[in-house]
Amino acid sequence: MPALLAGAAVLGLVCGLCAGYLIQAGREPTELPPLSQPRLEQAAAGASAPLPAARDREARTDGDLRRLLLRKPDGARAAGSVAVGGWVSLPALAQAYDDPAVAYDWLLDQEFRRGTAVGWIEGGTRAVEIRLLQFRQEEVLGAKEQVQEGNLQNYFADADVWAIPGTGDGKAYTHRKPRSRDGVSVYRAEADAWRGDVYVSVRMYDTKPIPKKAIVDLAKRQVERL
Repeated sequence: MPALLAGAAVLGLVCGLCAGYLIQAGREPTELPPLSQPRLEQAAAGASAPLPAARDREARTDGDLRRLLLRKPDGARAAGSVAVGGWVSLPALAQAYDDPAVAYDWLLDQEFRRGTAVGWIEGGTRAVEIRLLQFRQEEVLGAKEQVQEGNLQNYFADADVWAIPGTGDGKAYTHRKPRSRDGVSVYRAEADAWRGDVYVSVRMYDTKPIPKKAIVDLAKRQVERL
């Protein structure tokens, strides 16, 4: 039945078109209006001026990503990180995970583009590392998914959770209980945030509990540089 209805509809359409053509053919030709259109006035000021680099976020992040990292504080000493010459390669980044092979493939799927990192030790015992990871974001929002992964990993953690101002879904975590590292009890704090195509990772380790202000303020200042 649907096929018959479709055939009838097509036949009716063809007959209607034929009848319309025959009626139009019997009429006197009608003069058409001229094919012209009003002149378009261009803006006197011309094209708008580009944003200065200080205000153009994309221009900043497409430049030397290392320049966007926070500087080591006065009095702090440099510490080792996954970066070589300031840059973090994909293989080096994958080695930081429990399963490097799986992490390597996952980061490729996330469209990892490049990364940079800096680390230092302040106050004698507190180790700090900041990473900026940039993603192509052609098919997936890699930077955002990194933050969501961090939120998921800390969902059941014994930690206090704090929002990072000005970051939307950025979160900081201060863990209540220490972990044993080389026979030393170490407290940790983490922060994950993103802006545009850049993921911000901040990690702190200390032999004493890390206050909220330390991790939240550092993460906020780093995001503000992007």
